[in-house]
Amino acid sequence: QVQLVESGGGLVQAGGSLRLSCAASGPIFLLRTMGWYRQAPGKQRELVANIANGGVANYADSVKGRFTISRDNAKNMVYLQMNSLKAEDTAVYYCNANFRAPPYDYWGQGTQVTVSS
Repeated sequence: QVQLVESGGGLVQAGGSLRLSCAASGPIFLLRTMGWYRQAPGKQRELVANIANGGVANYADSVKGRFTISRDNAKNMVYLQMNSLKAEDTAVYYCNANFRAPPYDYWGQGTQVTVSS
């Protein structure tokens, strides 16, 4: 009964900004790492960023210095602030949540981010 609900996607011009939000529901006491992945047409899904309960964050090299991941544990939410967006950032972005029980990983439905040149 885990559910992840994403919001914040849309169309933006190159150089602009968007903030993605993801809210988790279900057995929240088991929630561990949360993060964002993205998948462009014809490409593999790739990790964008994730963040552990303790606040340690990891970023893909392609987004370092431009994107910032954060979380609000009290609200069971994770955010992705995306600045200086590029056309190559265009993809469907998926929220991911890792729990301390099988199947461990859950996914949101995805939100489209389109960056126009």
